[in-house]
Amino acid sequence: MFRFEDPIYLWLLLLVPVLVLVALLGHRKRKKQLKAFGEPELLKDLMPDVSAYRPWVKLGLAVFAFALLVVMLARPQMGTKITHEKRNGIEAVIAIDVSNSMMAQDVVPSRLEKSKLLIENLVDHFTHDRIGLVVFAGDAFVQLPITTDYVSAKMFLQNIDPSLVATQGTDIAKAINLSMRSFSQQKDIGKAVIVITDGEDHEGGALEAAKAANDKGVRVFILGIGSTKGAPIPLQEGGYLTDRNGQTVLTALNETMCKEIAQAGKGTYIHVDNTNDAQEKLNDELAKLQRADTQAVIYSEYGEQFQAVCIIVIILLIAEILILDIKNPKLRNIHLFGSKKPMAMLLLLIVPTLAFAQSDRHFIRTGNKLYRNQNYPKAEVEYRKAMSQNGSNAHAVYNLGNALMMQQKDSAAIVQLENAGKMEANKTRKAMAYHNIGTICQRHQLYGDAIKAYEEALRNNPNDNETRYNLALCKRLNKNNKEQQQQQQKEQQKEQKQKEKQQPKPKEQMSKENAEQLLNAAIQDEKATQQRLKKATQQPSRRTVEKNW
Repeated sequence: MFRFEDPIYLWLLLLVPVLVLVALLGHRKRKKQLKAFGEPELLKDLMPDVSAYRPWVKLGLAVFAFALLVVMLARPQMGTKITHEKRNGIEAVIAIDVSNSMMAQDVVPSRLEKSKLLIENLVDHFTHDRIGLVVFAGDAFVQLPITTDYVSAKMFLQNIDPSLVATQGTDIAKAINLSMRSFSQQKDIGKAVIVITDGEDHEGGALEAAKAANDKGVRVFILGIGSTKGAPIPLQEGGYLTDRNGQTVLTALNETMCKEIAQAGKGTYIHVDNTNDAQEKLNDELAKLQRADTQAVIYSEYGEQFQAVCIIVIILLIAEILILDIKNPKLRNIHLFGSKKPMAMLLLLIVPTLAFAQSDRHFIRTGNKLYRNQNYPKAEVEYRKAMSQNGSNAHAVYNLGNALMMQQKDSAAIVQLENAGKMEANKTRKAMAYHNIGTICQRHQLYGDAIKAYEEALRNNPNDNETRYNLALCKRLNKNNKEQQQQQQKEQQKEQKQKEKQQPKPKEQMSKENAEQLLNAAIQDEKATQQRLKKATQQPSRRTVEKNW
């Protein structure tokens, strides 16, 4: 496969007809000047050594050499490493349970962390497959639309926790239905919904949702995680989750429910424990979804071809110099260079200089190979070498930022990506730099900074749907954070007021009237609290569930 790395330089080829036009005008002017001396036939006899076609040959060689110089600047490349893969890609939407019960630690380190590790290994196993992420508890929403961007999928995994869904509980039916709407419209491709849960379905309807998915040709796999004996749910502030009666909640894997859902969806139930057996079984089951073999040719590496073009340019320039404007059968006086010697020497010096200037790109190519092999520290070294050769190379700066990001050196990565965004002239690559900045900020829950980065990315590339989705998600999460902070402040203020009311005043005895006033104030405060709770339960975006785990 042939391509140009910097095709923007090909616009210089528009100068070729301009150069030809200038040459024609010059030739016409010279003919007029010769006519002023006498008749053309007479002048031809007086100048027998003048050639009529040699100047045009020299012009053609010079113009052709210029065109090849432009092609060399555009960096022609040819695919050097070709891989043929016979595998039909599938579409898999993974619905992961993020209810509080997934924080139980009967699976090390916890049910949720084990699920995230399983998904990450599954993504590593994918090649040409598409993947989507759905998170659910009492409600469900799409965390990552269907995509082949496995790097983004892994980054989104890091942000998954129970706080993503405000309504707790477990609604498997809603997760399956939302996953069904997340597939693409492509037909004749294997599709699977993979639900990772502990099976505590509090809402019902999961069997019907699985049957409906199977009717549409989508298989539903259930990965049950946890122990059937039950385990307590740890809290961040310490202790374990309790129910309304003050009893410690024990959450157990409901294998019966999981098996019934998998059977209804014509899928397979797989139990997830502390071993890797579940991972291997899932890979085997997904491999059965392949429909037909398709041959795909992939050029994973590209080799520079400017060297051959450079040699042709040098040959053309030498030929143009050796060809004289006059007939010279015996190389009369050996005036090979004439007045054009300085120009020819300059061109001969420029060509090797251009070839030498590719050294920074050589380091970038080496770094890209290391990056693809996930050797990010060595890739960082190569990108820094490229920057030492050419500090204004936006590609090197952008790639360095990505290498730092993959090493979790996020602060340094943001600096390099910001520099790349300022230096890059191409709007698409500029948008990619700001998109990665937003991804880093989103990973650290800096939603305000992430929103600014995503907005800048969309200003440069309005057609990037993934950036648009991330922006909407960050706005939603940022709003939820603000609401939680405001609620916490109100609760703290209320607790402070209650403590102040409960503290007795020193050296003063409370009278009967004061006691009645305090009692009335407490009653009014309790009524106001009940009214607020009543209004909150009537909000359409919130839903009270009997079991909030």
